[in-house]
Amino acid sequence: MLGNGAKQKAFLAAFADRGLEAISLNANGNPLHPTDPAQGLGLRDTIRVAGQMGIKTVCIMSGLPAGNASDTMPNWVVSSWPPETQAILRYQWDAKLLPFWAEIVDLARANGIERIALELHGNQCVYNVPSLLKLRAAVGPVVGANLDSSHLFWMGADPLVAAEALGAALYHVHAKDTFLNASVRATTSLLENGSLMDIPARSWSYITFGFGDGEQWWRQFCYRLKMAGYDGWLSIEHEDVLLNALEGLEKSGALLKGVMPAAPADYKPQAI
Repeated sequence: MLGNGAKQKAFLAAFADRGLEAISLNANGNPLHPTDPAQGLGLRDTIRVAGQMGIKTVCIMSGLPAGNASDTMPNWVVSSWPPETQAILRYQWDAKLLPFWAEIVDLARANGIERIALELHGNQCVYNVPSLLKLRAAVGPVVGANLDSSHLFWMGADPLVAAEALGAALYHVHAKDTFLNASVRATTSLLENGSLMDIPARSWSYITFGFGDGEQWWRQFCYRLKMAGYDGWLSIEHEDVLLNALEGLEKSGALLKGVMPAAPADYKPQAI
């Protein structure tokens, strides 16, 4: 659709004709992959297309470089020992991540993009609240978070606290649940690399709303988002391999409609 006004209008009309709104374009992947530059080019083109279409938010991932200049594979550091892990992190952030994102922020501004929402996702340099805020402090407030509770669950974080901690940096929300399989987790931990299709054998799996955490948890999550000042959409992602996609969407939508605040607040303190 880049530079093609007719295709852009047709794309937006397909949503509008169904009572839907295109609120963001998404270019997930690894734009800093050391041997696949096409992912970075795709990110840049997505930003350009969004600008041409008047879409102000782009959802992407931070990227994960190699561990050093001669490496050919991305390297996700999740511990502070052995000592070479710190050298890897310095290389990734100082030589790759920060220069790349300074360029991308300039490109976003030039194309009228107001918000870049980075998904806090494993196998990325930015995967939790501190790493998001670190990058945001370095390159400016165009960069914020796409909060997906499902990833924080399997990384051991608390999405309720994360929502509050992000505050003004909260730009988008993915609605997805995670099943933590206690009997498997007890022996394997949450560091899981088994097949996504084999839920019984995994310590965690993506799951339809309400099958991982109940209605009360999601009610709290929606309220914490409101406490943080977020008044945007919750974008449902269906990645449950055991449930039909339409059924999963319907159940997720029904649960969300039952727990999320919809009308604007109208409380006023009583005059004294």
